[in-house]
Amino acid sequence: MQRSLLFLVNPKAGKAEIKNNLLDIIDQFVKADWKVIVRTTQYSGEITDVLKDEASQYDLVVCAGGDGTLNETVGGLLKSDGHRPWLGYIPAGTTNDFAVSLGIPRNAQQAADAIVNGRAFPCDVGLFDDRHFVYVAAFGAFTEVSYSTPQQFKNALGRAAYILEGIRHLAEIKTYQLTVEHNGEQIHGEFIFGMISNSISVGGFKMNARANVSMNDGLLEVLLVKKPRNPVELQSAIGALLLNDFNNECLYTFHASELRIFSEEEISWTLDGEFGGNLRDVRIKVAHKAYEIIVPAGKEDEKVAVVNGDSGE
Repeated sequence: MQRSLLFLVNPKAGKAEIKNNLLDIIDQFVKADWKVIVRTTQYSGEITDVLKDEASQYDLVVCAGGDGTLNETVGGLLKSDGHRPWLGYIPAGTTNDFAVSLGIPRNAQQAADAIVNGRAFPCDVGLFDDRHFVYVAAFGAFTEVSYSTPQQFKNALGRAAYILEGIRHLAEIKTYQLTVEHNGEQIHGEFIFGMISNSISVGGFKMNARANVSMNDGLLEVLLVKKPRNPVELQSAIGALLLNDFNNECLYTFHASELRIFSEEEISWTLDGEFGGNLRDVRIKVAHKAYEIIVPAGKEDEKVAVVNGDSGE
């Protein structure tokens, strides 16, 4: 029996590469003996609505778009009942952090080829109260950049657009008095930025201090930036982030499977680059190996199923 593939395309995401190569990508799937159903997204949240009811009808769901499209797709898979299909991802956003972390090619046709010939990798996902994030939840300095930067700037400048927009907001940096609970410990202090991630790259930069970070080890990477005492310390902290130097005294890093962050005032959060709400108290934990995403063959050393052939067990 021919296997079925649902191809979800966000025509507004990032550059026009997907639209320009759409027929070639579909042809790749058809030649690999997939029955392809194509659906373009029409409104925010549509993908989640569709998949929670229809995901079990397919063997593979492929989404083409940016981080927001990926977030919606994973959300739909998590909410679906019964059989949960594999996920294929063709990145079409600006920085495509999650794709970079998994070694998924930036080129659309190469990404499609990786789906056809790749392996299914069981991946963790972050749970944020009753919501989720695929690769990052963040607050504070620079977090507004991802959804305040005009799309035309993102398309033209890529990662530089985020940097330029971030510099523009330097004078608006706010401090938050936080209590952070994790691994049986409590942290109290003033912070200007926080990030909880399941990714090697965030904002186009490698952001993990821990060696041998895995996307399915049941742990989230946490980075907190303490309030600098003066402008020199602020510049030093920013420079340390750009250079991936996590020994800076303003940076606090750890990993955890679960944590709670409480603030004396509401914090504006982002989830995978989209607005995540204004909250004072959040509980964050990892859902271990919650779904399977296709990665290029040989990318991960774990034994997983081969998509276009027999089981890898």
